[in-house]
Amino acid sequence: MTMHRHFDDDIEAIKDMLLRMGALIEDAISQSIRALLDRDTKMAEEVIARDDEIDQMELAIDKRTIELIAKMQPAASDLRFVATIMKITPELERIADLAQDVCERVIELNREPQFKPVTQLPQLAENAQKMVREALDAFVRGDAMLARQVIRHDDVVDQLTEDSFRALLTYMMENPRNISPAIRLTFIGKYFERMADNATNICEMVVYLVEGKMIKHTAPDSP
Repeated sequence: MTMHRHFDDDIEAIKDMLLRMGALIEDAISQSIRALLDRDTKMAEEVIARDDEIDQMELAIDKRTIELIAKMQPAASDLRFVATIMKITPELERIADLAQDVCERVIELNREPQFKPVTQLPQLAENAQKMVREALDAFVRGDAMLARQVIRHDDVVDQLTEDSFRALLTYMMENPRNISPAIRLTFIGKYFERMADNATNICEMVVYLVEGKMIKHTAPDSP
């Protein structure tokens, strides 16, 4: 009984570490969007500077999880939790890297004349941010239904990415001076699309955690 109580304490500690990491990443996404829309180089630099902190949190979670496996040799649902944490943590770290990539492109854009074409990019960014937030909510609540909703929403983000690319391509064709900033905005669109893909991967692991079934490469409502 004492060993199981220690195991539960360790699980809660790891979950708390992951949620703190998630909160930092949500903030990084939000600030990367604001830096893009407001042409705020200083904010972009702050996001980039904090990436090391998130990397260190990933390493700390990995270390704590490996120690837990060695010490407790978890089985059944407890093992599913450990496996889920080990899959989710690198997905979150990749999202943080993508927020950093957005900010690097923002800094480059800010060195050029202002270029603000009307595209779906802000809507795309907000949808990707919402998917990441809801993926974390689904994990915290153990909510497989919400996880499936997030997975289905990835199609919306894919369409917005395609629409944004088409609009930016039109701007590039209209004026050669638009090519450089439009290409950077195209990269930014892909970064947000990849954040949504990472959120989808997190939600697939949430379904595994809650239901014990792997749904990767299947429709979210498949049995």
